[in-house]
Amino acid sequence: MPIATPEVYAEMLDRAKAGKFAYPAINVTSTQTLHAALRGFAEAESDGIVQISTGGAEFLGGQYSKDMVTGAVALAEFAHIVAAKYGISVALHTDHCPKDKLDGYVRPLLDISAERVARGENPLFQSHMWDGSAETLTDNLAIGQELLAKAAAAKIILEVEITPTGGEEDGVSHEINDELYTTVDDALRTAEALGLGEKGRYLLAASFGNVHGVYKPGNVVLRPELLKDLQEGVAAKYGKPTGSQPFDFVFHGGSGSTEQEIATALENGVVKMNLDTDTQYAFTRPIVDHVFRNYDGVLKVDGEVGNKKVYDPRSWGKSAEAGMAKRVTEACANLRSTGTRLK
Repeated sequence: MPIATPEVYAEMLDRAKAGKFAYPAINVTSTQTLHAALRGFAEAESDGIVQISTGGAEFLGGQYSKDMVTGAVALAEFAHIVAAKYGISVALHTDHCPKDKLDGYVRPLLDISAERVARGENPLFQSHMWDGSAETLTDNLAIGQELLAKAAAAKIILEVEITPTGGEEDGVSHEINDELYTTVDDALRTAEALGLGEKGRYLLAASFGNVHGVYKPGNVVLRPELLKDLQEGVAAKYGKPTGSQPFDFVFHGGSGSTEQEIATALENGVVKMNLDTDTQYAFTRPIVDHVFRNYDGVLKVDGEVGNKKVYDPRSWGKSAEAGMAKRVTEACANLRSTGTRLK
């Protein structure tokens, strides 16, 4: 099936971990950006992850009602149909969801998937993210335990963010400072609360200096080698073999990262890397170029009639899709997932 079953998603993540590569997780906000992501994966012959943030879901729900669940469900159902034409496996994920939005987003979506599974179907989404980075770690993990149990029952993988990522993402913001680094103690407390797979599988977004948004290389001090310390600290505590990697890590705030930083993260257990800022720009840049080159046609200047062929959304939409798809293929190359599709 083009939309990964729970078993296929688990296999995707296992293969990434073993092969030291990661899947780009592309944020989408429309059917058009969804097609761009799927096209990029297909052209790279890579499986991948498509994700919807709370803000993206609200946008998808329409500006009349701005209902996040409606928006997320609608795009997921659409994806289940159109992904069949792309020849890859793709997992559907919901991105950052803070505490005040759980009841309006992740919990209802978990219930929808639980109902589907009870009918003998697959879950609608393959994973959901709980972003408790604004809470104390104690409260964060307590909510994580509740959500992990519900996710596991619905054959869904939970993603948790245990410590802050700098910058701003859909209204959740943290300062860029020296606190943006997860400690071994944080990792040990996470393993104690959530287990190491026996309570349900989860992805861990640890902090190693990551910042959401736009920044140039060198402006943020990333320490992806820290992930090795977290893996080794937990492995030692739980009697795992030397060199084992108990956690499946997620790389947030990756825009502007160097190739070496990404490579180090992959070696230390990163299996998913989020991309939003870069793909937003890649989608919008061709539109700007189109408008500049066709100014008199896009606008009805000085009482003229314009040119329908250039203000037709399809005329610039095709270029936007191609631009974003190209950036997705580049991400696949950077994350070593090119040519690794299951099919």
